[in-house]
Order: sequence, then structure tokens, then C-alpha cells
Amino acid sequence: MSLLSLTCCQSIYFSTSPPQNVPAKFKNFPLFPTTSSTRAATLKFRFSPFSQRLFRNGNWVSYRNRFHAKSADSEPNANQPSTQVSQENGTVSNSSGNPSTSFLSFLCPLLKLFSGGDPSQERNYSLELATSSLSTLARLPWGSKALSDNLYSEEITTLDPPMRLQLFEFEACPFCRRVREAMTELDLSVEVYPCPKGSLRHREMVRRSGGKEQFPFLIDPNTGISLYESGDIVNYLFQQYGKGRSPSTGLLESTLFTGWMPTILRAGRGMTLWEKARQDPPPKKLELFSYENNAYARIVREALCELELAYILHNVGEGSMRTKLLLDASQSKEVPYFIDPNTGAQFGDYKKILSYLFQTYSAATV
Repeated sequence: MSLLSLTCCQSIYFSTSPPQNVPAKFKNFPLFPTTSSTRAATLKFRFSPFSQRLFRNGNWVSYRNRFHAKSADSEPNANQPSTQVSQENGTVSNSSGNPSTSFLSFLCPLLKLFSGGDPSQERNYSLELATSSLSTLARLPWGSKALSDNLYSEEITTLDPPMRLQLFEFEACPFCRRVREAMTELDLSVEVYPCPKGSLRHREMVRRSGGKEQFPFLIDPNTGISLYESGDIVNYLFQQYGKGRSPSTGLLESTLFTGWMPTILRAGRGMTLWEKARQDPPPKKLELFSYENNAYARIVREALCELELAYILHNVGEGSMRTKLLLDASQSKEVPYFIDPNTGAQFGDYKKILSYLFQTYSAATV
């Protein structure tokens, strides 16, 4: 079994009416009519009058040449050949598997072998914190600081959009990590839908909405856009919510070199659904104040993923405009800080959060 479940299909969908505040490069494209099938599925966005073309790495290709392509975000599939996409004409050609997916196929069994076992059992917290801290060092400086705190603060939109972005991902995925780092830098609050291996709910939502199990997958209800591919998601986020500014230096490129380190050091935590996780979701989404590269918050996010619990992620990196909200809630700037509106529980200690999550959202407690 490979680590990341991702058969890539690079695509963007738009809503039926032209949304507001859409970047200039997404406008003025030929009409593409809607169909009843595009309105049927849960979370599925309908095509807008300007969605005939698909965006990929800064280029547009005709919708009639829609393709499904392997990328570093995808896992090998024995039933499908690997593919490459010609950006000039949108055609697809077969090729051998790429190095990233081959590496994942080799890595996954090792991670399962050295993983900590049942995540609900008593842990060696010294070891947990040591490996998470090393993971943080591996990804410095990305995912720790909000760009609103630097000299370019006037270029950054610091307020959340009217409707929260929706991110389908899983914690152990290095490409999902890339997107979460960008969201920390852009100081965005987002609804996270964890999609671990063995997912009972959220992977099916992605299949219905986008057509394939590929992660990360972003839905922006403010513009009606939904898209795969971590690099394109990051570029879109900076263009839409960073006023066109490019991602911070090295954020995209570094994933291929050090983005794997937290996955390896954490032995695949946040990768697989816990076998005793409750099947039915809680009525209200949990809330977590966090930032991507915090060693303590990482351990909590892994547990949320293994329990497949959707939550509202309040990013509070250094310089975040959301710090006051954290202070009001916890009287401290420390993260993680966890809120469960279903029970009224609130915790600021990661050990207490872990214990609470596995006790409260175990199938045995239903």
C-alpha cells in the first residue's frame, strides 16, 4: 500500500454565475454550458460561463482536452499507466512512473513498520516531541509566520474571505503540507476535511466533487473554484488572497527536498484512519488554533486526521491578525488551543487534547 492516495486530475471548476473578486487571469474565457450532472453531487461546483479552459501551472488548455495526469502528489496505480502532460497542447502521453511515487511506494511499508502503533495508547511524549521538533527544523522557515508581519504587509489581505476555504488533505502528505504552509503565511482560516487512508467520509466527498481521489483538494466557495495540485493551489491562494504576490522564496521548491522529512520523522502519523474511530461525525466542527510548523500542534493535527474529524483551522503564525482571537479564547498566545463546541471542552495542552480526542471520538464511546 502506498503512502499517498492520489490519482491526479488537474482541473478547476467554477460556479454558474460569475463570482466576485476573481483574478484577472481567470476571466474572459469562452462559454461552457452547465449540465444537470454537475449540479447533482454534494459539494460539486457547477461550471461558469468562463470555465471552458483548465488552468495548469500558469497555462490554459482547452476543456475538451481534459486530462488525468500523474504528479508528485499522486500514488502509483497498478491499473493505470503513468502520464505526462504537454503544457503546450494539453495532450497526454504515457511514461514510466516518476521518482516521487516510486519513493513513496518504498517508504510506506517502512513507515508502517516503525510507526508508534495504536495512536490512542500511552505514548513516549519525549520521543513524540523530539521527532516533531526535528520536523519543524526541517521545514524552517516556512509555515511559521504570517506575511502580514513583514515589510510587505500592505500587499496582503489579512481578513478572512466571507466564506471559509475548504481543504481536503491528510497530515502526512508533503504536498498537503505545502498548502497548509501557504495558508499560514497568508493568515487564512480554513475548514479542514482530513482524508486518511481508509477514510469513511471525506475521500468520497472528493471523488464526487472532483472526480478522483487526489490530495490536496481545495474548494473556494467565494469564487466557485475548486482545484487539485498543490503548486497550483498555492499559486491561486497567493494570487487571490495575497494580491498577486508570489509564494515566499523556496516554499514550493523545498517540498521536494525537505517536505518529506516530517512524514519520515513522524513515522507516518496522520496517514491512516484509526480502526476504532467513530463513523458518524460530530454535529459541529471542532476548532483548532495552530500554525503549520508548530511541533505541538502537528501532533494534534495528526490525531484529528487519524480520527477523520473535520475542523476549523485558525492559523495564528507569528504576526497573525488572529492572535487577539486566541488571546480572548485562552488568555495565552500558545498553540495548539482546541475547542469542541459539541461538548464545551477547551484545552491548551497537547497531551490533554490527544487524550480527549481518542476518548470522546472512539467508536466504543458511542
